[in-house]
Amino acid sequence: MHIKSAEFVVSNSDVAKCPKSMLPEYAFIGRSNVGKSSLINMLTGRKSLAKTSGRPGKTQLINHFLINKNWHLVDLPGYGYARVSKSAKKVFQKFITQYFALREQLVTAFVLVDIRHQPQPIDLEFMQWLGEHSIPFSIIFTKADKLKPRAIENHVEAYKTVLLETWEDMPDYYITSSTKDIGKDDVLKYIDALNKNMELG
Repeated sequence: MHIKSAEFVVSNSDVAKCPKSMLPEYAFIGRSNVGKSSLINMLTGRKSLAKTSGRPGKTQLINHFLINKNWHLVDLPGYGYARVSKSAKKVFQKFITQYFALREQLVTAFVLVDIRHQPQPIDLEFMQWLGEHSIPFSIIFTKADKLKPRAIENHVEAYKTVLLETWEDMPDYYITSSTKDIGKDDVLKYIDALNKNMELG
């Protein structure tokens, strides 16, 4: 898939105010320092579509972007470690769970995970929550340029080992690096295939 256009549509904390169109949506979510904004900018080929920041927890709203006039990329607030108060975190969590519960347009979520670390409880708990609520998702491992290929392999295997204790199959996953453009084509190809399946269906 070639991204010809990517435009910001709306930011809000009220799911009821998300776009009314029935265009397919793909939600990106992960811990607040996982490199989500950089990944979104890499995928869309726009340097500052999503705001990047050295301070974790910058995304504090549901952000909709219209891609190629025919699908929405949704940038959701990061979970965990954001430098915000407990009450603010509860608000984020509330509208994240509402988003997943109410958005019929959602095709799948992409859960971003920093490849440099061993499986983190907060990521595993969130994937478990998605599974329990029958929300389809894929894993995007970020920052692959920071590790050697063997280490990447080992860390993915560690995730497989943990996930397969409770899951029948390992979710689809993608290895990416925003600085090296790694994984861009694979993720976009997957989204393109899902969009085409829906058109045929």
